[in-house]
Amino acid sequence: MNDLGQLREYLGNRLKSSLPGEISQKRMMAIPDSKFRFNDRARENARHSGVLILFYRTDEYVRIPMILRHSYGGVHSGQVSLPGGRVEPEDENIIATALRETEEEIGVPRNEIEVLGQLTELFIPVSNYLVFPMVGVTDINPDFVPEPREVDQILHPPLTDLMDDQKEKSTMIQVRDIRINAPYFDLEGQTVWGATAMMLSELKQILKEAR
Repeated sequence: MNDLGQLREYLGNRLKSSLPGEISQKRMMAIPDSKFRFNDRARENARHSGVLILFYRTDEYVRIPMILRHSYGGVHSGQVSLPGGRVEPEDENIIATALRETEEEIGVPRNEIEVLGQLTELFIPVSNYLVFPMVGVTDINPDFVPEPREVDQILHPPLTDLMDDQKEKSTMIQVRDIRINAPYFDLEGQTVWGATAMMLSELKQILKEAR
C-alpha cells in the first residue's frame, strides 16, 4: 500500500469495473440513518457535488489529505471530510468540480492531479447533495495551503491506517436531538464518520481485493 505506481495501475483498471457500492458503504453507515439514503426518487432533485480521494507519497507512506472543517453551526460543522464541494456553472463536469475544489480548499494544483476514476455516488439527505467521489494521484509532494474560511486543519492520514481494521470503531454521537450509533475511522486522532467514512469504506473494500 506504499507504492504509488502500483496503486495507480490497480485503481486505474479496477475503477472501470463494477463496484461494491451500497453494500460496502453501509458498513460505515450510522444507525439510525435516513430512510431516504438509498432512495432513487429522493435523489432526483438533489444538488450535485464532487469530492476527491487523493493519493500522494511522502516519507515512507502513501497518504490521503482530508480536511477538518470549522465549527460554524451547519450540518457538517466540525466534521472531517474529503476536499470537494458543489458543482458551479463554470465546471465542465463533475471531475472539474472535484479538482477545482481540491485546489481551492487544500492548495493542490489541479494540473498536478491524475484522476483514475470514480467510486459509487452517495446521497446525503440532510444537505440534499448527491456526492460523486473521484479517486486521483499526484506525483508531487504538495505544498498544502488550507482555505482559511472553510478549513480549520488539513489531515494527512497514511493509507495503511485506513486499511488497519483496528482503526474501525464506533461511538454514540449527538446530532441535534437524536443520538446515533456511528461507525468511524480513527485517523490522525479524529473521528471520521458519516458520508466520508461510507465513501472510504468502499475504497477500502476495493483495495482489499488487491490483496
